[in-house]
Amino acid sequence: MKKLVLIALAFISVQAFAQEERKEKTNRGERGKRMMNLSAEEMASLQTKKMTLHLDLTEKQQADVNEILLANAIERKAQMEARKTKKESGDREKPTKEQRLARANERLDKQIAMKAKMKNILDEEQYAKWEKIQAKMAQRGKGNKKGKGNKKNG
Repeated sequence: MKKLVLIALAFISVQAFAQEERKEKTNRGERGKRMMNLSAEEMASLQTKKMTLHLDLTEKQQADVNEILLANAIERKAQMEARKTKKESGDREKPTKEQRLARANERLDKQIAMKAKMKNILDEEQYAKWEKIQAKMAQRGKGNKKGKGNKKNG
């Protein structure tokens, strides 16, 4: 009888922790929506300030980085708007294999260009730190994508 009670308690506690984890993930979505409400200039400014804190950028480096991040933010904002209008109009359709390949190549080309620009702006120590941060972000992104796929399947 005692074993049964212990097993039941263990099962209930596992369920409680699983439900708490779901609540945390919904907050991530809310944070993303708040970021979407920011203008491109505000997004670039925030990113520049975060990079300044992490990499100890000089004034000139801040200006150069802000310029690059602003261009990226404007482009991302335009892409988000285009996706939003497609979604609302119901014109969304799955991309073909060629379209996916072209999009992936375009994204990688942008990443290579960004890396080259940052290498010109940052010194060696800052650049190494920046690359480490980028690698962490990429791993986090891969983890999120795997998690999303598992939800659909399981």
